[in-house]
Amino acid sequence: MSNEIKILGLNIFDRVKEAGLAQQILTKYAHLIKTRLGFHEVTEDVCSRNAIILLQLLGEPEECEKLESELLQIGGVEVQHMSFKF
Repeated sequence: MSNEIKILGLNIFDRVKEAGLAQQILTKYAHLIKTRLGFHEVTEDVCSRNAIILLQLLGEPEECEKLESELLQIGGVEVQHMSFKF
């Protein structure tokens, strides 16, 4: 039996506009998210309107696909995924 690490990368083009809906979806699927890492600072004093979020997912592939599908329905959100098997 192989193990797998699933990573979703989100590019939110307008964090101010889209972050609320994205957060609602991430909260809905919080049980799938083992690790969440977000980047949006330009400098220590300035935040970018663009945000990158990396998610390490655990759970059934069908549920992970639902999460990805709902995120893709948000205008201004790009989703990329990676999978590492070992």
